Amino acid sequence: MNFENLIITTENGIGQITINRPSKLNALNVKTIQELHDAFDNLNENPEIKVIIITGEGEKAFVAGADISEFAHFTIEEGAQLAAQGQELLFDFVEALKTPVIAAVNGFALGGGLELAMSCHFRIASDNAKMGLPEVSLGVIPGYGGTQRLPQLVGKGRAMEMIMTAGMIDAETAKNYGLINHVVPQAELLEFTKGIASKIMRNSPVAIGKAIKAINANYKNGVNGFDTEIRNFGKCFGTEDFKEGTSAFLEKRKADFKGK
Repeated sequence: MNFENLIITTENGIGQITINRPSKLNALNVKTIQELHDAFDNLNENPEIKVIIITGEGEKAFVAGADISEFAHFTIEEGAQLAAQGQELLFDFVEALKTPVIAAVNGFALGGGLELAMSCHFRIASDNAKMGLPEVSLGVIPGYGGTQRLPQLVGKGRAMEMIMTAGMIDAETAKNYGLINHVVPQAELLEFTKGIASKIMRNSPVAIGKAIKAINANYKNGVNGFDTEIRNFGKCFGTEDFKEGTSAFLEKRKADFKGK
């Protein structure tokens, strides 16, 4: 597929999505959100792709926020619809993908940009990254899952402070908070992230997908995460990957997983 605002590359089992609106600091508009949905969907359904990395074009920003010009004059109903559609189309969609998604956060990740990074399965940041949810400074609140995912990652008190002050934190603070996993020099960000991806790719894609489902279940209302874990643990026993993994272990050789 051809995209106006994205660059898609695939190599050695890794699909990379680069948001390419540098003149707008890679801000999310409606078109970009739709393109991101389509790109993630295509990569997730490609059996050759084992890990997806998302980043922003340039050195200044991962995603500096939503494109405010698109919704500055929205009504109450239009605002609610914007949040609902965006969450379903992109943010919840990414979180639930069976293919691991890593955010390589370069530069600013603000508002919808931080919400996008938080919807990924985990995050790695360059040492110049800055993160925050500044929505209350515009008279609105985070609408793409920020009020839910940020407390899950950093705790209620820190999330309250970050959202209420509308301030930014640097990469080291974000790491200390548990918002990101690693901080690396910007020039090394993608290679470091690909190194993590290569470690993931040694393992069973089927098992990883089921682990994602089980972990996410703990954060859903009315869902018993332990029950989800039990069901998906059992399902693994019916896969070719389980047979290969256990046989390889017993035979003291490296497993050759097919993702089936």
